[in-house]
Amino acid sequence: MRARVGGWRLAREQQSFFISISSWGGGRLVGGRRKSEQRQCQAGWLKTEGSGETSPGDMVSLQVTLLAALLLGGHGARAAQEPLSFHVAQISSFANQSWAQHQGSGWLGDMQTHGWDSESGTIIFLHSWSKGNFSNEELIDLELLFRVYFIGLTRETQEYAGQLHFKYPMEIQVAAGCELHSSDIEKGFLRAAYQGSDFLSFQNMSWVPSLKSDSRAQSACDLMNQYEAIRETVHSLTTNTCPRFALGLFDAGKVDLQKQVRPVAWLSSGPSPGPGRLLLVCHVSGFYPKPVWVMWMWGEQEQQGTRRGDVLPHADGTWYLRVTLDVVAQEAAGLSCWVRHSSLGGRDMVLYWGHHLSMYLILLAVTVPLILLIVVALWFKKRCSYQDIP
Repeated sequence: MRARVGGWRLAREQQSFFISISSWGGGRLVGGRRKSEQRQCQAGWLKTEGSGETSPGDMVSLQVTLLAALLLGGHGARAAQEPLSFHVAQISSFANQSWAQHQGSGWLGDMQTHGWDSESGTIIFLHSWSKGNFSNEELIDLELLFRVYFIGLTRETQEYAGQLHFKYPMEIQVAAGCELHSSDIEKGFLRAAYQGSDFLSFQNMSWVPSLKSDSRAQSACDLMNQYEAIRETVHSLTTNTCPRFALGLFDAGKVDLQKQVRPVAWLSSGPSPGPGRLLLVCHVSGFYPKPVWVMWMWGEQEQQGTRRGDVLPHADGTWYLRVTLDVVAQEAAGLSCWVRHSSLGGRDMVLYWGHHLSMYLILLAVTVPLILLIVVALWFKKRCSYQDIP
């Protein structure tokens, strides 16, 4: 027998599990229910609110402050400004009425920590510390929740596609998670996009259409806002479960988070923008963490025509950036690319246009004689071996 919850057709046992999660603040789930002593514990927290005793929110804020100081070490100013964040990203593709595919990933700041195996419906842990401080039972509960969510999303999207005037093929993108600030602020969020454009978000316990969306977003929000259990679930996951999981990840992964990998940079020319012009390209690769400043300069003057591409990930978790400048060919001499990154110890990396050409010539001048020397040595060795034959 199936019941309809939040617009999703769920088996009765799945419905019981799903609704119970909406009240999951931080205690673990056992068969869709929290342990009774954890209910009592949470009730105790509620009683102490405003009484001068420590509340869960105060504990999280204290932990965030301590972790920010520990993880960012000497970068105290950055620690006070940058929030700690964790989010899950989802891409759901619908080719037609009967075919759908879901991809998912988890991100601790800019580092991917989790994947989603759509075949088995299980979480992929990309690092030894990706489980944070959650138990295996808690993670199994979350896997079941995600599994039920993807099943329900597929069914309801296919059913309501006509009513909401969605057209196949289509793609839905979702980002949901939390930001933890040291200034006693915890921010949960969920944003959804349709066909690559902002569609709706979750704010103050309600679904809200994006400012640039059309009437379809309002219709979808009206439909989804009817189901209180789903709204409570999303609110609890983004404001309670997510901060607790994020704190455990930050603590467990601090060694990787503190690592500094120096960038490798080089210059090249791109396709000619036009007669008498050059496209100067500055490549910066293999750096971590992600924040980096790269600029084309004339002396110490920034070139306003600098165009920065997207920062792209490497498979090893480091990053790559391409920065270009369109100039008149005669004005290229004297330009340089400056790279500023936390791994460089406060010293900028500077690459001068024109020097890369001379470096190629030097490399060529060294390589060609070396190859000739090797060829002569091999020929001489071969000749001597023939002479030794009686």
